[in-house]
Amino acid sequence: MSAVQALKAARDAGVRIGVDGDALMLDAAAAPPPAVLELLALHKAGVVALQRTGSDGWSGEDWRALFDERAGIAEFDSGLPRDQAEARAFACCIAEWLNRNAVRSPPGRCLGCGGRDYAHDALLPFGTDQTGHAWLHSRCWDAWRAGRKAEAIAALSAFGISMRTSP
Repeated sequence: MSAVQALKAARDAGVRIGVDGDALMLDAAAAPPPAVLELLALHKAGVVALQRTGSDGWSGEDWRALFDERAGIAEFDSGLPRDQAEARAFACCIAEWLNRNAVRSPPGRCLGCGGRDYAHDALLPFGTDQTGHAWLHSRCWDAWRAGRKAEAIAALSAFGISMRTSP
């Protein structure tokens, strides 16, 4: 059982969950089953993390909803097998995380290697005017991009979203 599954069990039992600091706030029309309360207690830290809004403005539940939506679209609208639909949804979540967690750097120094702008090795702006730019040498792009993707994968994994995610 995981925090994601504990949240699902609570919702299935009609429990609405919020957070206040590190405390879980439960609201339900009737007393939740003891098994649900035990699951929530056992996975409290994970449930709190899933409910808390990150610096990108989304909670773990928002990320999970995006993943489920994208996997459902790929499976049912595009006719992909579930594992391929989840792989596509995971790629969508990585792209969204990277967009919502843009990295900016001042011009004049490479964010990858720390080197300067040289006539023979110019710094290039990666990003958009709206989100700002990360300045990199073209030779530094691949390693920097791989590191950013690893950050996204780690962040999504903390929300229970990975290539082998099961509801």
